[in-house]
Amino acid sequence: MKRNKFALLIVANNDYQAERTLAAKQACQECDAELQIVQTEHDAVMQSQEVLKLLNSPVETRPAGVLFEPVGTALEQAARIAASVGAGWVVLNREVDYLSELRRNCATPLFSVTTNHDEVGRIQGEQIAKLLPNGGAMLYIQGPTDNKAALRRTAAMQAAKPASVEVRILKGLWTEVSAFNAVSSWLKLNAAKDVKFGAVAGQNDAMALGARRAFHELPAGGERDYWLSLPFLGCDGLPKTGQVYVHRGILEATIVTPANAGRAIKALVTALNTGQQPPECILTGASSYPQLASLKPKN
Repeated sequence: MKRNKFALLIVANNDYQAERTLAAKQACQECDAELQIVQTEHDAVMQSQEVLKLLNSPVETRPAGVLFEPVGTALEQAARIAASVGAGWVVLNREVDYLSELRRNCATPLFSVTTNHDEVGRIQGEQIAKLLPNGGAMLYIQGPTDNKAALRRTAAMQAAKPASVEVRILKGLWTEVSAFNAVSSWLKLNAAKDVKFGAVAGQNDAMALGARRAFHELPAGGERDYWLSLPFLGCDGLPKTGQVYVHRGILEATIVTPANAGRAIKALVTALNTGQQPPECILTGASSYPQLASLKPKN
């Protein structure tokens, strides 16, 4: 029997993406499948071009399934091509509304596997409530504004945090360097000095670390000490990175969101073997690290 070959498109820009690749490779080994890694920049056009190249390749080299996390749109037209040529289509870390229509008239596995971003935002809001029970201000590094996961995390965080906590939002691209640049530029503005902050949070660990590095590179003195004394919050919580940063005191807390590419590949293999569509959207959970009960007030 011919082995299934899958293509995973990644933007190799942080530890979570690296963990996703490892999880995908492990799942393919367990399922006796081949894995093609396609690296793209954080560029929606490049991602679309690479996907179309895969789907339009000769049938003997075309992957049995394509897995990707959108960096722009969720590539609806490419999904239609995948359905027409019988290539499995898995959207990672985003719920998409076009799948229902395609699945009604197609036996090709078409589904998404995503972290529950509402749960992630809620947990981060609850962490903030534990750390800042008396209110105050928080600097928040959000992912790209065209990314639904980032927007859902922000909305859920805003709903769960105390009303007395004011949030100042900066925008990043899920990378440490993007958060470093955003915070470094912001520090030059008067807006960075008109309120006393009680915490700094990033929508992933990489951006939380980038923000911390920007403060660390301030001239030695009171302003630098003030920022570095604040609790920093992240998300991803990988065992060898985010959880280690918590133990070292670099982060006050993170949120564990297991890499979902492995689960996606196993669901895709099952669907191909059985001819049964998996659920349209498979949600993976999240949890606070450390547990919420162990967080102590900082004001």
